[in-house]
Amino acid sequence: MAKKRRPQTKATAPQHVDGEIPVVGAREPCPCGSGRRYKACHGRAASHAVTELVRRPFEGLAGEPDWVALRELVPAATARLTLKDGLPEGVPSVTLATVLPMAWPALRRDNGEVLLGLQNDTASGDISRDLADTLQRALEAEPGSPVDAGRADPDGPRLQDLLDPEASFTPEVHTGFEFWLGDGSDSATGEVAASLERANSAAIPTARLSVGEGAYWCETPEKNHLRWVMTHPEEKLLDALARLHSAGTSSLGDETRLVGSFRAHGLVVPVWDLPSGMTSEDCEKPAAGLHERLTEALASTTALTADERRARSGLMNRQITLS
Repeated sequence: MAKKRRPQTKATAPQHVDGEIPVVGAREPCPCGSGRRYKACHGRAASHAVTELVRRPFEGLAGEPDWVALRELVPAATARLTLKDGLPEGVPSVTLATVLPMAWPALRRDNGEVLLGLQNDTASGDISRDLADTLQRALEAEPGSPVDAGRADPDGPRLQDLLDPEASFTPEVHTGFEFWLGDGSDSATGEVAASLERANSAAIPTARLSVGEGAYWCETPEKNHLRWVMTHPEEKLLDALARLHSAGTSSLGDETRLVGSFRAHGLVVPVWDLPSGMTSEDCEKPAAGLHERLTEALASTTALTADERRARSGLMNRQITLS
């Protein structure tokens, strides 16, 4: 039996309407009145904005390695942000936070302070633009209210447009999420209290080393780790690490070893295994020595030896990409 054919209709041209086209389901009729599905009409631009990935979203910001670390590695930390045009009236400060209560994208405290969450899911492939959109809405929110997730304008500003590139960016790592409570005069209740308890129970002890940006020690049940976000070009960094590894100088001392690396937001993050008894304070001096050796290896222009090439291949085989 022949299949019934749907009657053919001629697609109409998109209709021009005043104002912003509302976002609807991909298969629903486009609100512009064209008669086409949203995904085949005005949804195309929105879909492109969602899927287009910015490889290094934090490039150009002060402290790029720390931005990546706070996004991917550090459970509880905050950092003061400095706006290019200064703080709006009624906003005494803007603070970046790894996580906020109830996974809110941002929060405007009762006293007008703004907290911007970094580890939330974002709507597009440009984390910087999504965060800038959230920040702008938080600056205009009523005091005492959280800010919901939204969809950033594809042509809207990025963090690089809003933040002062010359201002320092110094994260403060916390043992838990009590910073949610501000100056301590408030107390967590209800869902916020439950969220605080869950977050504290899942937080891995972490510390930022003083040797340089992006270097973070963490403690896990079986062994500790040093994870170091680096901005060096990937090929040069892998060559340098291979030189050290081949020479037996890539570790931080006895019972430590360079185990591989991963990529996160366009940067390479080498990882060292440490014995469980090695504290963050114990890491400081060996990490400083490693930094000196790595700087020297990065400056080398000689071709890799056969042993160094094998070491490099091993490092590449143990590399993964987080984002």
